[in-house]
Amino acid sequence: MPQQEASNLFPIFDKVVDRENKEALLKQRGTVIWMTGLSGSGKTTLAIGLEKYLHDNGHLAYLLDGDNLRTGINSDLGFSEKDRKENIRRVAEVSKLFASSGIITVNSFVSPTEELRQLAKSIIGTADFNLVYVNTPLEICEKRDTKGLYVKARKGEIKEFTGISAPFEEPKQADLVIDAGRDAYEECLKQLIAFVLPKIKC
Repeated sequence: MPQQEASNLFPIFDKVVDRENKEALLKQRGTVIWMTGLSGSGKTTLAIGLEKYLHDNGHLAYLLDGDNLRTGINSDLGFSEKDRKENIRRVAEVSKLFASSGIITVNSFVSPTEELRQLAKSIIGTADFNLVYVNTPLEICEKRDTKGLYVKARKGEIKEFTGISAPFEEPKQADLVIDAGRDAYEECLKQLIAFVLPKIKC
């Protein structure tokens, strides 16, 4: 950006309604629930369940996942390493804005590496970033393969597919680990709700 153009930009953060007032209006604390796990692990199903529960109980929440981001704000990105990183960076920046507005943001992204998850955390901030690992064995994820992605990956039709031809690094310090390979959906959702409710209390 040219220096003259940059000098015409003035910060307005001291003029807008502050976060505390927005949270008071909504009667909740803004935060980000970042759900990671293999494709087919059940993270999006749980995220949908969490958003519905929060809505039904008077909380403003918004679910972000690949479907609603890659058809809009990230429609220009592919699946190269560079584009995956940019995808997560943009998601994190949007999540940060939502949290500062008092909104509970529920994110469902494979985000397979520690580097990507740490990038998101560094942008969102430690106080607002809550990492939930939906731990489901690969064989169970493959059985749930409703989109046929694992079949295509096994055939080599999808390159760099997480869990098959690209690695998934288990989170070293997840704030919550859900054993979705062992526990039924209802129990997993119950655990997730119990984890989230104290985080959003004003």
